[in-house]
Amino acid sequence: MKSRRGFTLVELLVVIAIIGILVGMLLPAVQQVRAAARRTQCANNSRQMGLALLNYESSHQSFPAGWVTNDSTNALAEPGWGWSAKILPFVDAGNLYQQIDFGVAIDDPIHETSISQIVPIFLCPSETIEEIVNLDAHVEHGGHLVGQAPKQGHDHGELLVSRSNYSGVFGSTEIDDSPLKGNGVFYANSRTEMRDVKDGSSNTIMVGERRNDLGPISWVGMVPKVDEPFARIVGITDHAPNHPDLHFEDFRSNHATGINVTLVDGSTHFINDNIGSSVFQGLGTRNGREKVSID
Repeated sequence: MKSRRGFTLVELLVVIAIIGILVGMLLPAVQQVRAAARRTQCANNSRQMGLALLNYESSHQSFPAGWVTNDSTNALAEPGWGWSAKILPFVDAGNLYQQIDFGVAIDDPIHETSISQIVPIFLCPSETIEEIVNLDAHVEHGGHLVGQAPKQGHDHGELLVSRSNYSGVFGSTEIDDSPLKGNGVFYANSRTEMRDVKDGSSNTIMVGERRNDLGPISWVGMVPKVDEPFARIVGITDHAPNHPDLHFEDFRSNHATGINVTLVDGSTHFINDNIGSSVFQGLGTRNGREKVSID
């Protein structure tokens, strides 16, 4: 009678080790595929915003204002609605657009429900922060950098808004220095036309990715009461993407090596973190006459 031979303990351990190695090799590949899929979805969102902005420009003969104020000399005046709120009809959010009274301030009680509605196109799938954020809970960064002493006496309660991961490009200069005169496409009460983009529509960024880990960014616009109100709706290109100094108004993403951007011509590109600062600054201006290219 022949004896039946099973696995020895050594053989079993070898098989388990091989399976473990294979799983260890497979998981990073799966994670990379998922990350690539999220980046592609993010690029699609950015592309749709570009098309919406071009449709808006075609209808109104200019791009929407970075944010709107009722005082041409005061960038902090209400109502504050931003460029992304104005393109809602062009991103399948016409019903939400109809709920908004654009002549009334964003934080007026009549807009409590509207401003907290999630608009999927404004959300990068790589962002892990909640879709609804309390704009008034943001802690002052002390001007630019995280970790500096906060301002005192800031307590306005709750202002729940739906966040965004995309900001219009103010330009390459500090927003607080001249919020009414950005050298990019979007600034306070801007009415940028195609003919104003003298650097070329294929060499000028109008929308780029932002992260919410340094403070909430929203599609609604500029709310004067909160800290750093301008940087909630627009960003600047004075530093390369994902700059390690963590400037709140800079363009940053959760992607491994760069950010998605949309140019004035509506095309979407992925810009690597290693891009030269001077090149990125030039891409952020509409008429700086810099000899730079997205390529």
